[in-house]
Amino acid sequence: MSTIAVFEPALCCNTGVCGDDVDRNLVTFTADMQWLKDQGATITRHNLANDPLAFAHNPAVKRFLEVAGSAGLPLVLVDDVTVLTGRYPDRTELAAWAGLDTAQLPIGATMLNLDACCTPGDATCC
Repeated sequence: MSTIAVFEPALCCNTGVCGDDVDRNLVTFTADMQWLKDQGATITRHNLANDPLAFAHNPAVKRFLEVAGSAGLPLVLVDDVTVLTGRYPDRTELAAWAGLDTAQLPIGATMLNLDACCTPGDATCC
């Protein structure tokens, strides 16, 4: 299976699924990413605010930021090759990049329980 790495703009917490104004794209992506992990795929997620060294130590990501800046994020690499920029991938794209059979994909993404993701006042919450 391929290795997928997602490099995101600075988010308030590791997933961006926290606070009062949650971006539904982040909710869907977080659920899709968890689904992919449950299938045995290797996927990592790097937030510019919380994991800047991952950006600095990857030559492709570092060069991307020099050219496009953080406004071009998210950036998705599969086996260190850029496959997507500027938006989050959907479940079908993730499955295909991971080498999973996309014909067997469940219809609709599992939504996350937002209350379970972030507890107000917690150090990892916004």
